[in-house]
Amino acid sequence: MAAQPSEAEIDQGREVYGDFCVTCHGRDMVNPGGVTFDLRKFPKDDFERFRNAVLDGKPPAMPPWRDKLRDEDLKSLWAYVRSGG
Repeated sequence: MAAQPSEAEIDQGREVYGDFCVTCHGRDMVNPGGVTFDLRKFPKDDFERFRNAVLDGKPPAMPPWRDKLRDEDLKSLWAYVRSGG
């Protein structure tokens, strides 16, 4: 099982989320009412699924972020998602 993320990792992830995810997934991961997946319900133990969705996208709605995110951005974003917002 992965170690709990630090507050610094969560804060960094919150910034990455604000840059890339908030428009569709909503502030604090609270969806504004669209069809976007509720990230608060994402399985907290499935980093591979998360990684693949973020890097490869989920057509037709979610774009791939592979060329935009560094590995450390992805890790901090995962820390934020695991924190539940």
